[in-house]
Amino acid sequence: MNIALIGFGYWGPNVAKNIFANKKLTLHTICDKKQARLDKARNIYIEQCRYETDYQVLLNNPDIHAVAVAVETSAHHQLVKDALKAGKHVYVEKPFTSTVAEAEELTALANSKGLIIHVDHIMMYHPCIRKIQELIASGEIGDLIYIEAMRMNLGQIKKDVSAMADLAVHDLAIIDYLSNGKEPFYIKAVGEKMYNPKESLTFLMLRYDAFIAHIQSSWISPLKERKLIVAGTKKMAVFDDMKPTTEKLTIYDKGVDVIAGTDVEYQDYAVKTRVGDIWIPYIPDQDALFNSIDHFAECIASETPSSSGPEQAIRVLKILEHAEANMNT
Repeated sequence: MNIALIGFGYWGPNVAKNIFANKKLTLHTICDKKQARLDKARNIYIEQCRYETDYQVLLNNPDIHAVAVAVETSAHHQLVKDALKAGKHVYVEKPFTSTVAEAEELTALANSKGLIIHVDHIMMYHPCIRKIQELIASGEIGDLIYIEAMRMNLGQIKKDVSAMADLAVHDLAIIDYLSNGKEPFYIKAVGEKMYNPKESLTFLMLRYDAFIAHIQSSWISPLKERKLIVAGTKKMAVFDDMKPTTEKLTIYDKGVDVIAGTDVEYQDYAVKTRVGDIWIPYIPDQDALFNSIDHFAECIASETPSSSGPEQAIRVLKILEHAEANMNT
């Protein structure tokens, strides 16, 4: 299946690399309006694909079956819309669009044409996150109590989106995935605009029916952090993406037991912490981006919706849109 890539800037080279490595896909064309970027791409792929500055050229090419969009968020709506109108399946970087209304319009268009939209909520395809989901589904974690996520770095500051839209979108997609699509009934966000027209630092609090979540996103941190804590009634999981592959996920047999009853002494009528084994499960060495692209290819071949399709993306966007509209209120 032939696929074209629009955008060879910050993230596009990674997308191109993983498309090229996938045997189910053929990287047909790389498109970017900046010639210098195309020259960079040509140095890598030489004559193994084509190069264009005008994306309409590849949309009009019947040999291209799908398009991958890796450009700034503000350009997603028009590019995805044009691709769908041209009959192309679409892989698009997160966030899906700038607004929920745009996402709903594109979803309706894709459905009317029987086309697949795959939003690259990449962390859903990380083997550690898949393992946590497996532990939750099996009951080993127990009922969710809280999820805490920290995603911080010094840069890359983007002008068209806030740190929350750029970074928290990963964690919101993870929470959506781990909770099987649950939606929060309470959303509260605070943030600070520093060096940017959008917030460079945000704290997002969410309340769900059975658990709470807290997400910290920052472009102005001296430390690079990519950490997720998932606490359940039976066990707790810590995912630290900055550690080596074999140490990224740790499962703690820790929790709290309530001692109660008519014959219990007063001092024992309380909660007691429980500390058990610490377990580092085996995690296969897989590339999350490759898994995401591979899932997209499988969805097209099987004509089935993507796990990170527009419906999930809209749930995530609704949270972001509400949080940004009510920031600091």
